[in-house]
Amino acid sequence: MSPGRRAKILALVLGLVAAPLVGQAQRPGSVPRIGYLVLPPLANPPSAERQAFLEGLRELGYVEGRNITIEYRSAAWNRELLPDLAAELVELKVEVIVAIPGAVEAARAATKTIPIVVPFIADAVENGLVASLARPGGNITGPGTTSELSGKRLELLKEAIPKLARVAVLWNPANGGAPRQWKETQSSARLLGVALQSHEVKDPNDVPTALSAMARKRPDALLTFASPLTTAYRPIIVEFATKQRLPTMFEVRADVEGGGLISYSANLPDMFRRAARYVDKILKGAKPGDLPIEQPTRFELVINLKTAKALGLTIPQSVLLRADQLIE
Repeated sequence: MSPGRRAKILALVLGLVAAPLVGQAQRPGSVPRIGYLVLPPLANPPSAERQAFLEGLRELGYVEGRNITIEYRSAAWNRELLPDLAAELVELKVEVIVAIPGAVEAARAATKTIPIVVPFIADAVENGLVASLARPGGNITGPGTTSELSGKRLELLKEAIPKLARVAVLWNPANGGAPRQWKETQSSARLLGVALQSHEVKDPNDVPTALSAMARKRPDALLTFASPLTTAYRPIIVEFATKQRLPTMFEVRADVEGGGLISYSANLPDMFRRAARYVDKILKGAKPGDLPIEQPTRFELVINLKTAKALGLTIPQSVLLRADQLIE
């Protein structure tokens, strides 16, 4: 074999060997980067919702740290930090921002171009976040939820406590979707013959005032609308209800796992898993404004039997049989 031919073969071999190395060197630059913006602290290990989101990504072929990067930003309940944290994600030029309710407005104010996926958007059209459920327009999309579940929660509370006559409602009217939730609850209360006691909490100082008023009025049960404020004060609300022997109805499973009595909501881990599909579609070129806001398909009723026992409350068997989870 001539020296020239040997040189050509050697060059070809070296080229084949080097090719994968070049590909590996280029891959980090093309790894998608997404932002994950939340108001509460990030739990470690991840919460069931965030774990479901990561599992949803893995099911689609994305593995954090391998072929996708997630930039986490948490305000640790300090709402004033959210605008700066959202701005950081924009400066990092992330391909998409996953904004958890409570952080949506900050993300929306920070960018009108970077896609924003919200794992559960409450009353998106009514709150002006999107133009329509079928064609959101703009840069916000994600799985949606509805305030119509509020009436169902009161109905379930009445079934669990047949003698229910007076219900205190703890809510933040400034929270997105809350005014409509209140109207839905009022409509249900009229049908059920239940009197409502409204206790508004717009900032932390309102919480002890509301609880003191509740202790004086002595309702038969407490229904809480989910919001960043009521979530942050969940331990205090649950402790108060336990001392007052007050049955509680919350929106999400975590509140019942934390000592509440009952919750009824869309299955949040399922919605976070579905949010991963939105991220995948956007990374593959879809525009958020063209991705319909899907309504929840799975709902869950969770009952804490340990709390029921502490309250001296017997939940009817008809309600227990419908529960998706009983905490004992």
